[in-house]
Amino acid sequence: MKNLEKYSPYVLALLRIIAAYMFILHGTAKFWEFPVSMTGGNGAVDDPLMIVGGIIEIVGSILLILGLFVRPAAFILSGQMAYAYFFMHVAGKGNLFFPIANGGELALFYSLVFFYFVFAGAGAFSLDNRKR
Repeated sequence: MKNLEKYSPYVLALLRIIAAYMFILHGTAKFWEFPVSMTGGNGAVDDPLMIVGGIIEIVGSILLILGLFVRPAAFILSGQMAYAYFFMHVAGKGNLFFPIANGGELALFYSLVFFYFVFAGAGAFSLDNRKR
């Protein structure tokens, strides 16, 4: 297993980039109905909480993809998803310990993945890791 440790920064970067790519699609769906519509074809979301969430999703995801300010961006994204889990999913349907029952498993998972980046950093291919 010691010989696999040299790939650790690359695997971390792959996780960071793929998670951010998947997450940015939530933001684009809110504003531009791409790749799906969140309003059933009625244009952009108009709920102020959803607008702020969409902005955070797009900006934070771009920062993660570029590897810029990864730790603070990941902290904000993790907090957004923790808020979504506890105040939207749990408060709406209950079942704190059964995320599949309240529809919040993706929000909880994103929260934990982004929280991991707060401690692990960006990995390889990060603009934060460039030579100064």
